Amino acid sequence: MDLHLTRSAPTRRRPGLLRRLSLMFPLARQRHALRDLDDRLLEDIGLTADEARAEAARPVWDVPKTWLR
Repeated sequence: MDLHLTRSAPTRRRPGLLRRLSLMFPLARQRHALRDLDDRLLEDIGLTADEARAEAARPVWDVPKTWLR
């Protein structure tokens, strides 16, 4: 009797709640700080005031997918 063992492809696990929370709090602080930058500082980082406000208005659970690896 031949027994063939196969490995299943590794599954990608979604980050747990603690990992997500650990990303959300610093992100919220960064977005609030971005909202408070003046036009000169925003120009230095290549953003307009409208772009900064739009980024600051995003919900904290809206993080880049690369952060969730």
